[in-house]
Amino acid sequence: MTSPQTAAHPTVRGRPFSWRFTTPLFIGSALNPINSSMIATALVPIAAGLHVSVGQTASLVTALYLASAIAQPTAGKVAEVFGARRVFVVGIVLVLLGGVVGGVAHSLPTLLVARVLIGLGTSCAYPTAMMLIARRATAAGMEKPPGGVLGGLQIAGIATAALGLPIGGVLVDAAGWHWVFLVNVPVALLALAAALRWIPRDPPQQAPRSAREVASRIDLTGIVGFALAMTALLAFLFSLSRPSWALLAGAVVLFIALTAWELRAAHPFLDVRLMVRNAALTRTYLRFALVGLCVYVVLYGLTQWLEASRGMSALGAGLLLLPMSLVSGLVVAPLSRRNLVRGPVIAAAVASLVGSVGVLLLSAGTSIGWILAITLVFGVALGTAASGNQIALYVQAPPEQLGVASGLFRTFGYVGSIASSAITGIVFRTSVSDGGLHLVALIMIGVSIAAVALTVLDRTLRDPGRTTPPTS
Repeated sequence: MTSPQTAAHPTVRGRPFSWRFTTPLFIGSALNPINSSMIATALVPIAAGLHVSVGQTASLVTALYLASAIAQPTAGKVAEVFGARRVFVVGIVLVLLGGVVGGVAHSLPTLLVARVLIGLGTSCAYPTAMMLIARRATAAGMEKPPGGVLGGLQIAGIATAALGLPIGGVLVDAAGWHWVFLVNVPVALLALAAALRWIPRDPPQQAPRSAREVASRIDLTGIVGFALAMTALLAFLFSLSRPSWALLAGAVVLFIALTAWELRAAHPFLDVRLMVRNAALTRTYLRFALVGLCVYVVLYGLTQWLEASRGMSALGAGLLLLPMSLVSGLVVAPLSRRNLVRGPVIAAAVASLVGSVGVLLLSAGTSIGWILAITLVFGVALGTAASGNQIALYVQAPPEQLGVASGLFRTFGYVGSIASSAITGIVFRTSVSDGGLHLVALIMIGVSIAAVALTVLDRTLRDPGRTTPPTS
């Protein structure tokens, strides 16, 4: 089966993956992780400025997570029907609109609207970028794109998450919390201009002729069902300090109903049969979520502990974590160029385990050097997990479903990050202490052991070319 996105189109001559082509893709993909973490430094100033509690402003974090977890695979599915470039451009416009709305907002509901717009818009970038890169490689007669291109996309799409903390801190301190939103405006304008100028138009394809055909082609019922099920699941994870079992039951029922629908759908949003047959791809999602959970605990939980036990400012804590982002980027580049999978994903799980043991040894009197060393280990975990699992995804996902598969990859990452927020929220509910941090570390160790087992025992992992996906 040939996807509209990989259909015949003019042959690309010269350098198919020049900086002109990749620049808008990298900028667009970086907007989601940076916006995810940047807001953390602005929650307290926003609460003071709008005269609401800090607990209420936490909904701004939830809004983007929820919008992104749902929108990532949805954007991939819609792009399969309407074209990856079109969806990418629409996403950038939504980011631009969200930045303007947030920049002029004077109420929490308006900020929530802005965060949802930013979440929906930034979520369009990664899955469509993967499709555009695959399409470009086909047009250039390549079996697969250069590893450095996928590595650059991974650096932009995941490894930049830690950059949001110091960027947000600088913006809030220098210009006020509105600039956590307004900063998206010039960046989105730059990405939009670059996309319109340098990304080739989508190839001709047969457009749906009616609203009913559109709904069938994108599987609107499946998308709505997935959105409802994910909303219930994420709401349960956020309620874990006082668990709402009704939400969990609702999520289970909705996922069962979604599975029943997708098994009958003509153009399923989530190809359940494929996910069962292609267990290797499902394991890639799980590996990424498990390592991501531990990394995000360090990003957010360790930040809280540094501020509470060491008296560090949000900006100081963010700057301490900045080398973690730099190391992850340095790790991604050489691994991606060599198209390595098995070694990096094993290294990611082991680094996560080693770093988690290091967190267990932390106390209020621990030197900054030791804390920095632990964050660097997690930088290695993030970089190797991002590189190895993305290349595994590219190989394991059917080409015609690469958009949805890429979106689900990011969704599993969000489930891991939300689970990390739930864990730190429960443990640090009453106070942030060394004992609480050690309990979090024990949970991280258990999660890392599961990641190691899931990786070492996976016989389908190999360092690939673009081959038929493994199905066992």
